[in-house]
Amino acid sequence: MSIALLIVAIIALLSLRVPIAFAFLGPSLMWMMLEGQSLGQATRLMSNSLASFPLLAVPLFIMLGVVAVHAGIAERIFDFALALLGRVRGGLGYVNIGVSLGFSWMSGSAVADAAALGKVQIPQMVKAGYPLRFGLGLTGAAALIAPIMPPSIPAVIYAGQAGVSTGKLFAASVIPALLMALGLCLVVWVIMRKDETIERVPFDVQQLKSTAVRVLGPALAPVIILGGILTGWFTPTEAAAVGVAYMLLLGIIYRTVRLRDVPTILVETVTTTAAIMLIVGAAALLGYIMALGRVPQALAGAVLSFTDNGTVYLILVALLMLVLGTVMDATATLVLVIPILMPLAKTLDVDPILLGVVMILSLMIGLLTPPVGTVLYVLSAVLKVPVGEVFRGTVPFMVPLLVLLVLLIVVPDVALWLPEKLGL
Repeated sequence: MSIALLIVAIIALLSLRVPIAFAFLGPSLMWMMLEGQSLGQATRLMSNSLASFPLLAVPLFIMLGVVAVHAGIAERIFDFALALLGRVRGGLGYVNIGVSLGFSWMSGSAVADAAALGKVQIPQMVKAGYPLRFGLGLTGAAALIAPIMPPSIPAVIYAGQAGVSTGKLFAASVIPALLMALGLCLVVWVIMRKDETIERVPFDVQQLKSTAVRVLGPALAPVIILGGILTGWFTPTEAAAVGVAYMLLLGIIYRTVRLRDVPTILVETVTTTAAIMLIVGAAALLGYIMALGRVPQALAGAVLSFTDNGTVYLILVALLMLVLGTVMDATATLVLVIPILMPLAKTLDVDPILLGVVMILSLMIGLLTPPVGTVLYVLSAVLKVPVGEVFRGTVPFMVPLLVLLVLLIVVPDVALWLPEKLGL
């Protein structure tokens, strides 16, 4: 069974909407059998791909986000942002972005953000007179801040697969995430600057003070998690564990997390983790088969015959990730392509940290793009609206994301300046 037939089989299964782990796993196991390879070896390859200390942070960061949702942290951030920005024209648009930015320090998942925040924010925006399409598009685009801003689950997976520092990759992602928020705010201003029909929330100093007090606890979470990683107090895995403990403590203090909620939290964490790890294992097996077929060498030869310029290489990688992101899960894509792209990046002297930020941002844009577009489907399910309506709402907000992607490639210091200043 040739590599070409293997790829065709995978594409056929994906087009039939077979879950991506099984779409990878079935043809890969068939290839192993037809080529006389041991299925025991396939099992060992998959299990060894998961035996990584950096990957241990994944279930902990997932649990951190689940606990934050159950603890009602999003609602507290929303109330504070509304009290602060509600009086501004288009204020709920800025509130939407601010809540996503604040919650991203605890979530790490665009899908989790879209599900948790969509239910809170979009009904409020529609009630205040904002177009439904505007609310859907903004919420979907703002949710992409979470997998860019630390703690980012895709960043943990990239660091583990590429063998780079998770802390350094986290630091490199902070400024791009802030620029994402700034770019989305600019789009909100452009769309809403002349709209006088939108309801505004009167400014109330007492309301601002009371909501500020309620958000003090959650505001310490990024200080503990990211501060601990960047100062060297914790490894990312240890920081995730400390973050979970802190978030559970907040939930207990706020009386929003009770003992009976713990099984639900654990089940949600285990379910999500199992899905991610199955994808990682299946993609690792497929990557092994690709290596046997010398696919990385063939791709390297093709790219080097086209260019030996690192910037052009980053542009090609970004375009590839934008395409793959529309049809494949980000985790599967990262695990599959990193072993192929990393050696070539070293040959062309492309910084692996910059490569990681570019790859992750490109893949996250795919979450807003059909046919996969996971965030689109989540918002569609939560708000009971057609997927097409959600996608049309996201189109204006794609612009700053694509501009940021170009900026990262042209000006690498946007990502690399902070890790250098921190001595990472």
